[in-house]
Amino acid sequence: MKNVYLDYSATTPVKKEVLDEMLPYFSEHFGNPSSLYSIAQESKFAVDRARERVAKLINANVNEIFFTAGGSESDNWALEGVVDALKTKGNHMITTKIEHHAILHTAEYLAKRGVEVTYLDVDHEGFVNLEQLENSITDKTVLISVMFANNEVGTIQPIKKIAEIAKKHGVTFHVDAVQAVGNVPIDVKDLGIDLMSMSGHKIYGPKGIGALYIKKGTKISNFVHGGAQEMKRRAGTENLAGIVGFGKAAELAMESLDEHIEKISKLRDYLISEITSKIPHTIVNGSVKSRHPGNANITFEYIEGESMLILLDMAGIAVSTGSACSSKSLTPSHVLTAMGIPAEIIHGTLRLTVGDFTTKEDIDYVVEKLVEIVEKLRRFSPITSEKGWK
Repeated sequence: MKNVYLDYSATTPVKKEVLDEMLPYFSEHFGNPSSLYSIAQESKFAVDRARERVAKLINANVNEIFFTAGGSESDNWALEGVVDALKTKGNHMITTKIEHHAILHTAEYLAKRGVEVTYLDVDHEGFVNLEQLENSITDKTVLISVMFANNEVGTIQPIKKIAEIAKKHGVTFHVDAVQAVGNVPIDVKDLGIDLMSMSGHKIYGPKGIGALYIKKGTKISNFVHGGAQEMKRRAGTENLAGIVGFGKAAELAMESLDEHIEKISKLRDYLISEITSKIPHTIVNGSVKSRHPGNANITFEYIEGESMLILLDMAGIAVSTGSACSSKSLTPSHVLTAMGIPAEIIHGTLRLTVGDFTTKEDIDYVVEKLVEIVEKLRRFSPITSEKGWK
C-alpha cells in the first residue's frame, strides 16, 4: 500500500541535513552552553550560530531572537509578557476570531485576570477588517496580535498594513508566524513587526524548539524564570540539539525559499484543480490569491470529514480535518465558523497540505482514492444535493 503524507501544516519530517547536524550534540558535543570550559563554549558557539541563521531567515538582528520550547510558548510569552509589562498603560488587547488556540486560550486566560480582549471578525475569505481593527483601538490598548498565515485555511493577512495601524496608535504588534516562516518571504523590519512567534518542526526541523522575535526596545516581561539563559530573558538550560536543528532548518529554508514556494504552490494548485474538477459539490475555503503556498482546505458537501479521514488513513493517506491541535474535537472549526460557513458544511471539511517531499504521483493517488471514498460515503449518506439538509 502506498503511503502519502499531506499534513505538512501539522508537522514536517526532519530533513537529513538537519538530523546530521543535530546528532553530535546529543552525546559528543554535549556541554552546557552556560558553562565556561572548552566543550561548553563549543556548545555556546553552536547556539550562537543557530541564532544567526534564524535571524537571517526573517531579517532580524541576532540579539532579537530568543529560543523557546515552541510556537505555543512563544505565543504565551508574547501575550502575557506584553500585557504584564504595559499594565500601567492599559489592560486591553486585540486579536482575531481565527487565531490558533495558543493565542485564543492565552487571551481567555488573561481575560479571567481582568484584561479586556477584543476579537476581530473576518470576512468569508478569512481576512480581518482593517477599519474594525482601527476602530477597536482605545487609549488602553497595549497589544494587537494577528496571525500571519492561518493554520486551517491558509489565508495570509495584510501584516504590513496592520503594523502601520498599530504603529500609528503606539500599540505593540505581535504576529504568530508559525505557519508562515519558511513558506513565505518575511522581513520583520520592512513589515514593522514588534514580536513574532516561530516553530522549528514546521520547517523540517525538530519538535520542541521555537523562537520569539522581540524587536529591540519592545517592552515585555520575562515568561520563564530561573537562570540567565537567552540573554537573561528566558530561563532554562538550552535545548542544544533542538536549537542546532532549528538553525540548520532555517538556513535550508532561506537557501531554497523561492524554489520551495514555486514547487509547493504548483502542487497545491494541481491538487485543488483535480479535486474540484473530479468531485462535485466541493468548496475551497480561504483566499485564492493571498494563501499559504501549501494549503488546500476543501469542503465536501453531504458527508463528514471524520469518515473521509478514517477511510483515507486505511488507504495510507494522512490528512487533517482542520488544525492538528484540535482535530480530535467534534466541535466545528472556529475558523470556518468565523468565516460564516454553516456548521453542517464545516463537518465535511478536510485540510490537505503539501510540502517538500510531496510528488505529483502522490496527489494523483490521493485524488483517485478521494473520488472513490466521497462517492461511497455519499451513496450511503441520508443527505444529498436533492434532499438537502432538511
